Amino acid sequence: MLTMTPEYWQQASQDLAQGDPIMAALVERYQGMSLTSRGDAFGTLTRSIVGQQISVKAADAVWSRLSAVVGSVSPEAVLAKGESGLAGCGLSARKTEYLVDLARHFAEGRIQPERWQDLDDESIIGELTDVRGIGRWTAEMFLIFNLMRPDVFPLDDLGVQKAVFIHYFSGEKQQRSALAALAGRWRPWRSVATWYLWRSLDPVPVAY
Repeated sequence: MLTMTPEYWQQASQDLAQGDPIMAALVERYQGMSLTSRGDAFGTLTRSIVGQQISVKAADAVWSRLSAVVGSVSPEAVLAKGESGLAGCGLSARKTEYLVDLARHFAEGRIQPERWQDLDDESIIGELTDVRGIGRWTAEMFLIFNLMRPDVFPLDDLGVQKAVFIHYFSGEKQQRSALAALAGRWRPWRSVATWYLWRSLDPVPVAY
């Protein structure tokens, strides 16, 4: 697996630790670990659709079957198989439709990853959510795990919410506005803070 680590990681971790004792403890605990990217836009988005609403173990099993059926997971390979050719992969009919729609967006040039370096986060989210089956959360995961954008805060992520409640509010649930306000202290490194919060719940890093 090709992996890349953000060049800003050390600086971001230092900045977060300086201004926040809880973050300082997490940075210390997970020293030597960091966010990584596979660098494959289509593969990352395909994995995110495969993994929607199922366990990591189940998603890995479906991904293995999908890879076996299509070979290299690419837009061309998915379109060559079509919805009927993907039927035996363990995907729901709806997810199969989503993957074919995603592949069409890539093949027809409606999604062009090479353009994204010049676009801001919200513009990319708008482009991605035009694909069936990709909502804001999935687009935010892509910004973090593929493009490694430094300042994304997935406000609707249940893991982030849980970790924030545990570490900052003694386990008490809070309004979205309280989470958003708290995350403001982590700018411009909210993606990094999010990664540390996830790690505090599960020490095994997620990879898309």
